[in-house]
Amino acid sequence: MNQPVLILPESYNRLMGRDAQRTNIMAARVVAETVRTTLGPKGMDKMLVDSLGDVVITNDGVTILEEMEIEHPAAKMMVEVAKTQEQEVGDGTTTAVVISGELLKQAEELLDQNIHPSVLAKGYRMASEQAVKTLNKIAKSINIKEKEMLKKVVITAMTGKSAETARERFADLLVDAANMVSEKVDNKNTIDTENIKIEKKTGGSIDDSELIHGIVVDKERVHSDMPKKVKQAKILLIDAAVEIKETEQDAQIRISSPEQLQAFLENEEKIIREMVEQIKASGANVVFCQKGVDDIAQHFLAKAKIYVVRRAKKSDMEKLARATGARVVTSLKDIVKDDIGFAGVVEGVKLGDEDMTVVKECKNPKAVTILVRGGTEHVIDEIERAIEDALGDLKAVIETSKVVAGGGAPEMEVSKELYDYAQTLSGREQLAVNAFAKSMEIIPRTLAENAGIEPIDMIVELKARHEKGDRWAGVDVFGGGVKDMWKLSIIEPLKVKTQAITSASEVATMILRIDDLIAAGKLGDGGPPMPPGGMGGMGGMPPGAGMY
Repeated sequence: MNQPVLILPESYNRLMGRDAQRTNIMAARVVAETVRTTLGPKGMDKMLVDSLGDVVITNDGVTILEEMEIEHPAAKMMVEVAKTQEQEVGDGTTTAVVISGELLKQAEELLDQNIHPSVLAKGYRMASEQAVKTLNKIAKSINIKEKEMLKKVVITAMTGKSAETARERFADLLVDAANMVSEKVDNKNTIDTENIKIEKKTGGSIDDSELIHGIVVDKERVHSDMPKKVKQAKILLIDAAVEIKETEQDAQIRISSPEQLQAFLENEEKIIREMVEQIKASGANVVFCQKGVDDIAQHFLAKAKIYVVRRAKKSDMEKLARATGARVVTSLKDIVKDDIGFAGVVEGVKLGDEDMTVVKECKNPKAVTILVRGGTEHVIDEIERAIEDALGDLKAVIETSKVVAGGGAPEMEVSKELYDYAQTLSGREQLAVNAFAKSMEIIPRTLAENAGIEPIDMIVELKARHEKGDRWAGVDVFGGGVKDMWKLSIIEPLKVKTQAITSASEVATMILRIDDLIAAGKLGDGGPPMPPGGMGGMGGMPPGAGMY
């Protein structure tokens, strides 16, 4: 009579109600706690070691989460928050994840008081909208022509990273690069950061890094007799092979005498000579070819003192076109004068142990290269991540022209406004809005903790300053007190903050609304996605490897 009814195989597992919510919240919070110690200028680094012994040392939130092998489905959602933040803005990934974790922590306390998850979700949505309104209200509009203001944004982004020792230098390089490649479309400033190429080479020091007004191509000249350096370069970009085309179908050429063979070879050479003559007739003295260049063609081009690079990447060809003003041609017969681009110097150089071609001194380049130098691979990899974060911040500022101060000041101001907003609500959503307001304090609290400052005293003083109307009061991690972040030139893009709060709120709401975890065998490869003993934990790192 009491025989249990099984609707799932015995090897599958299911968690329901509070068990499901508690498990999801715990997994998500573990992810947030993992990256929390990296937040801010005094944040620590993580060493990630894989099964092969390869090492990544970083304090970049999204890099840490991407490199970790995370199995729990709710924890994976936190990784998606970081990825979204990275794609949308390029910076603020750690902030978004830390806020998500704190929102779930505060929500768990309300769930224990029997507040329904739907009420929490509604309150969090209301608080998120109010927080974004507050940020837009306190944000300052800036003139993006002011180089000093843009430099402050870059310096703020790079503080606490490996590139910090040369942040002033990188600030100049990045702002100059951004100004070169930015464009105005429909009266709006836009910038495609893909047009700022980052080329990494070990050797030298960080201070040897430079901005090249042009492109560094990871290829060498095809023939040693070609000139090593070409001044006043006239550049031709070819998306066609400078060699005999092979037939698309299988074909046989039957030769029955030496004379026919000689005639055949002479005809091939004649075709290649014609191609070379067409290149020479264009007036170009530098050629970048996306496909192959025949050995005979190389010989004739070398005799003509033309610098040639073959098998250049498509992305490099596009950047060369933007930098030099050239057009990529697909037929040598149709070259016209406007297809030729110009550069002050094209030179073959040896960087580290690799031969490369540098196209520089372009007049009005819309694509540039930042050449990053450093002592080791780990150093230049971390510098690259810092540069990408800073470029994301620059892009956000140039496109929106709105900034806020950093140091936890905007989060504290949002927290104060949300507490006031909660007083205007009469339902249980008030509790969720208050929880959201308290969650915003996690950013200044974490900044203080990571700097070795007493967090409780810091939060109390910050609240008092903000109640007095000092909206830019934040954590001075270097001086150890509460200071005006605007006066300290700690400037961040508005978009970093709004996106972080929006993303964090959305993922917290989504996780809170889950009340049942069911193994779904058909969603993946047909096997059970979770082990019989439970929903799976974080981890997945092999024995002997891990995060230290």
